[in-house]
Formats: sequence, C-alpha cells, structure tokens
Amino acid sequence: MNRFGNNNVFHISTVWRILTILSAILFILIFVKGIGSVDNMTYDEEAKSLENVLRKDIAHCYAVEGTYPPSLDYLKEHYGLYYDEDKFYVDYTSIGSNIMPDITIIPKQEP
Repeated sequence: MNRFGNNNVFHISTVWRILTILSAILFILIFVKGIGSVDNMTYDEEAKSLENVLRKDIAHCYAVEGTYPPSLDYLKEHYGLYYDEDKFYVDYTSIGSNIMPDITIIPKQEP
C-alpha cells in the first residue's frame, strides 16, 4: 500500500477524455438539429413553390381560354400540373369562370 499516494485525484488525461466525449456528443446534437432545420425550410419552400406554380397555371389558363380552370384535375390534364400528392393536399375551390379560384395548400404530414 502506498500511504503517500492519493487515489481520489482525477488525472488531467481523464478530464480531457471526458471533455472530448462531451464535445463530440454536443457536436452531433447540433448537427442533427441543423439537418432538421434545413429539412423544415425545404418543406416550406416546396409548399410556396407549389402555390406559385398553381397561380401561374391558373393565370395561364385564364389568358389562353378566357375562363379560370373549373377544377384541379383540369389543370393536371390540360396544363401538365404535377405535385407530390403524398406530401400536400390542395384545396381548389372554383367560385366561377370569371373569378379567381381559392387555393389552399395543406401539408399531409409534418416535415
């Protein structure tokens, strides 16, 4: 037995190991949070882009035909509208042939 040694003292190398592990865990958590944030922003941008495309197709239809499209299916068939129906629900309410339709884009799932 070493009566002059103190077994209760932390060594500097042990402290550095603990700090290194905690830093790595913190870095991984920040990285994962950042990826989630980018994913949310991408999802929001995709919804905005879909709304812009819908409005352009509706305006194009009105300019060419003189009436607003009667339904969303009409835009799909005649103007090539395509979007991911698994991600978004589009509520398209046609009020009349000479009144701009009401468009609401609802995400089906949280990003």
